Amino acid sequence: MLRVAVPNKGSLSEAASAMLSEAGYRQRRDTRELVMVDPDNDIEFFFLRPRDIAVYVGRGTLDVGITGRDLLLDAEVEAEELLPLGFAASTFRFAGPVGDFSAAEQLEGKRLATSYDGLLRGYLAERGINAKVVRLDGAVESSVRLGVADAIADVVETGNTLKAAGMEIFGEPILKSEAVLIRRTGQGTANGTAKEIEVLIRRLQGVLVARQYVLMDYDIRKELVEQAAALTPGLESPTVSPLRDSEWVAVRSMVPKKETNRIMDELYDLGARAILVSSIHACRI
Repeated sequence: MLRVAVPNKGSLSEAASAMLSEAGYRQRRDTRELVMVDPDNDIEFFFLRPRDIAVYVGRGTLDVGITGRDLLLDAEVEAEELLPLGFAASTFRFAGPVGDFSAAEQLEGKRLATSYDGLLRGYLAERGINAKVVRLDGAVESSVRLGVADAIADVVETGNTLKAAGMEIFGEPILKSEAVLIRRTGQGTANGTAKEIEVLIRRLQGVLVARQYVLMDYDIRKELVEQAAALTPGLESPTVSPLRDSEWVAVRSMVPKKETNRIMDELYDLGARAILVSSIHACRI
C-alpha cells in the first residue's frame, strides 16, 4: 500500500486534497482525521504538518508527500522533487528597512532573521556571503524594529505586511516556490511500489492538464482547415471529421484555457461557426 503525506492545514491543505480528489482518490471529510485509507486505490494518506512532511519522506517513513518547495529545501533532508503541482505559489525574498539595502552582497556581516534557516544558509553559502542567521518561528518582519536583525528573508506574497513594518524588498528572489510532490532521494519506496507512484504522478499530471486546457469544437470550410489548425494545433494535432456537407469539416482540439476567448474570436473571423468549448475533467497525456 502506497503511503502518502498530505498537508493537514494551511494554504497547502485544501488545494492538495482538492487535487487528489480530482485525481480520483478518496479524501477525508473531517479535518480531525489524521490517517485515511483508500482501499480502492490501495493507498493510505497521512495528514501532517507541512513542515514535517519532507522529514518523514526523507527518512523513508512515508513513500511520497505533498509540501512546498521552500519547505523541502529548508528541511535539508534526503528528499527530491518529483512534480510541481501548480498551486500555492510564493516567492522567498530579502527585505530590509527602506533605503538600507539594494543587493544581497550588502548583507555581509549582517544579522538576518528568517523562519527558513536551512534554506537561507544554503543560499548564502552558495554565494559566499557571511551573515548571521537568526531563526524565528513567526512575525519575522518585526525582528528589525525590535533590534534582533538588520534584515529578513521571508515568503512574500503582496508585500503589504512589509510595507506596514517600514520595510522594502531588495535583491533577486531567493527562491520561487509552489506545492510539489516529493519522494526520498534515490531510494525505493518504504511500503509502496514504483508503479503505484507512477500511477499517482500520471493522475496528478492529468489534473494539471485538465485545469490548463479546454476542448474546443467548431465547424469550418475545408479550404480553411490549415489556417484554423494553426490557431488550434492541439497537443499533437487536431481531430478533423467530415460533415454531411462535403464542403465543411468538424474540428476538435485542446486549447489553453486562458486563451479560449481570443482563439474563439480569431476562429470566428476566419469563418468558423458552431464554436463550442467544453471543460476537461480528467485526462492522460
